[in-house]
Amino acid sequence: MRFPTRSVLPGVVAAVVLASGTAACTYKNSGTESGGQAAPAARTGGGAELVDGSRTKVALVPGGAHPYFQPWKAAVTTARKTYGLGAVTFDETAEWDQQKQNNLLSTLAARGYNSFGVFGVSPTDINSTFADLRSQGFPVASLGSCPAGDKDEADFCLSTDVELAAYKASKAAIEAMGGRGTLVHLTGNNVDANTQLRIKGVARAVKETGGKVKLLQTITDIDTDLQTAQKAVSDLMAAKGERITGIVATAYNPAVAAADAVSTSGSKAKVIAIDDDAKILSGIEQGTVTATVVQNPVGQAEVGTWALALLQTKQCKVRSPGVEVDSGSFVVTKANVSGYDKARQAKTAQLKQQFADKILSCG
Repeated sequence: MRFPTRSVLPGVVAAVVLASGTAACTYKNSGTESGGQAAPAARTGGGAELVDGSRTKVALVPGGAHPYFQPWKAAVTTARKTYGLGAVTFDETAEWDQQKQNNLLSTLAARGYNSFGVFGVSPTDINSTFADLRSQGFPVASLGSCPAGDKDEADFCLSTDVELAAYKASKAAIEAMGGRGTLVHLTGNNVDANTQLRIKGVARAVKETGGKVKLLQTITDIDTDLQTAQKAVSDLMAAKGERITGIVATAYNPAVAAADAVSTSGSKAKVIAIDDDAKILSGIEQGTVTATVVQNPVGQAEVGTWALALLQTKQCKVRSPGVEVDSGSFVVTKANVSGYDKARQAKTAQLKQQFADKILSCG
């Protein structure tokens, strides 16, 4: 199974600096005026204020079942009310299979959905799916993950820069380890391009220690389910637990398994996890987990849905089709565990302004 997210282009991350002057777009959080009527086109100022989204029907389609995607459900429902959209849905296949996802997308199109936010199952094959949808006149966002390679056939990709997130996690682990010791990396499917980028991010952080930290082992292919991750971590702790100073987990199930293993075994290894599972947050509060790097799935769904509506209504175009944008990642420790979501909300607002100023051309 592919765990969500992929790296994005550094130049696009830099574009978060807001543009100024008359070329910049403006936006509002609602597609209607207080009286409930659609705002007249003359009042948009040529900007990214959705005039009338009542005919826009957005489908968010993950590659399969995974806890990461659950926030998309509430986010797209909220977006429907906020922007006055005609319909929204969150739908996923029972298993991670590209052909089944393609079939689902075709079914949704036949049901009248005309805008799609998709986390593709296959990073190498999803571009053909994106191209097919766009050839039918549907705007498409690659959400949570971008296609492998240098080309993206979606209108845009809004995803975590996974190499950067893994680097942040490793730096946090190394700091917690006192700058020296042995580190283990737990992650997902080895053949996934995302996993290779995560491995690269961890390696970069370790290299920067000048040999003070040794990467003892990288364990891949353990994010299929929690049971698989728990067995792998249990075997690891039994064989090498005494030698491990730090554990960085860059996939969801290994993170939960590592937190459980350290808590129950009494190990002094510093655990850096990913995402904000309740067990992870509880572990941070109790001190068994040092930190976690959380992502921004709500921002992906909210900003992605809003941008798709602007494309579907023909109010806006993407300046550089296939552009890749970092949706953000945040280090959470005991010091900020109670209020970290404010940083994510601020990032989401910043992403909207980035799209209005830099990504979209409106009017």
